[in-house]
Amino acid sequence: MTVGTSASGAVGRGRGVGLGLALVSAVAFGGSGVAAKPLIEAGLDPLHVVWLRVTGAALVMLPLAVRHRALVRRRPALLAGFGLLAVAGVQACYFAAISRVPVGVALLVEYLAPALVLGWVRFVQRRPVTRGAALGVVLAVAGLACVVEVWSGLSFDAVGLSLALAAACCQVGYFVLSDQGGDAGDEAPDPLGVIAYGLLVGALVLTVVARPWRMDWSVLAGTADMDGTPVAAGLLLGWIVLVATVVAYVTGVLAVRRLSPQVAGVVACLEAVIATVLAWVLLGEHLSAAQLAGGAVVLAGAFIAQSSAPAKGAAEPVARGPEKEVAARRTAA
Repeated sequence: MTVGTSASGAVGRGRGVGLGLALVSAVAFGGSGVAAKPLIEAGLDPLHVVWLRVTGAALVMLPLAVRHRALVRRRPALLAGFGLLAVAGVQACYFAAISRVPVGVALLVEYLAPALVLGWVRFVQRRPVTRGAALGVVLAVAGLACVVEVWSGLSFDAVGLSLALAAACCQVGYFVLSDQGGDAGDEAPDPLGVIAYGLLVGALVLTVVARPWRMDWSVLAGTADMDGTPVAAGLLLGWIVLVATVVAYVTGVLAVRRLSPQVAGVVACLEAVIATVLAWVLLGEHLSAAQLAGGAVVLAGAFIAQSSAPAKGAAEPVARGPEKEVAARRTAA
C-alpha cells in the first residue's frame, strides 16, 4: 500500500509539473505574434524576423548544444526533423501568415494541429481513433469555417490561410518529435539538447532561405508602432528571442515529456486564446462575433479530439481523460 501511494503521488506531482510547464509554454508562445507583427509592419520581412528569433535563441542555447554534442551522432534524424519542422517550419509559416491575416485568425487556424495529430495517430501509427476524437475533428473544422468566414467568399486572404495551415502541419511535427524517446528512460535524448540543436538546424536553414544580409538592420535601432504606442524594436526582439522562443520551447518540450503529445496539445490550445486576447488589447485587432464563436468551437474540438486520443500501445479505441492517460503512461514506463 505504501509503495502504491508513493507511486500515485509521484504520478500526480509529475502531471502537475507537466501541466504547469505546458501553461507557461502556451503563454510564452502566445506572446510571439503581438511582438513580431509591429516589427514586420516597421519594415522587416517576416522571414527576417523569424531568422532573428531562431538565430538569437540558438546563440543563447549554444552552451547546451556543446554539452550534448553526442546527440549529433546518436540522434541526427531527430535533430534535423525538429529543426526543420518544429523550429523553422512552424515559425516561418506563422510569421508569414500574421503578415497577411490577424494574429488571432492565424493562431486559431494553426490550432487545427491537435486534430491533425490524430491523423498521425490513425494513419501513420495505425492506432485506433475514438468517436469522441472524430467528433473533435469535425467541430474543429466547423469552427475554422467560422474563423475564416467562408460565407464571405474571397474576402479572406487565401495565401495567409494557407500559410497558417502549413504552420499547423509543422506543429504536428513539434508535438510528435518532442515526445520521441520520452519513455526510453536513461537512453532518452536530453530535451534541452534536442532544443539547442533544433534551433541551430533551424537557424542554418533559415539563413539560406531568409538571406539576412539583405535585411534592413536600421529598423532594430528604432521603434515599432504597437496600436499607436511606440515601442523599442530591440525590446520587442528581446522578448521574442528570450521568452517567446527559449522559454517557450524549453517548457513546451519538457511538458510533452511529462504528459504526452495529446495532453500537452490540449493545454497548448490556450496559446490561441492568449494570442487573440493580446492582439485585441495591444494591437487593436478585433475579431467579429462569428470569428470568436468559431474560435471557441475550434478550441473545443481540439480539446475533445486530444483528450479522446488513445494512449500509447492501446490495442482498441479508448476514450479516457488526461489523468488516466498520464497514469497509464507512467505505469508503462
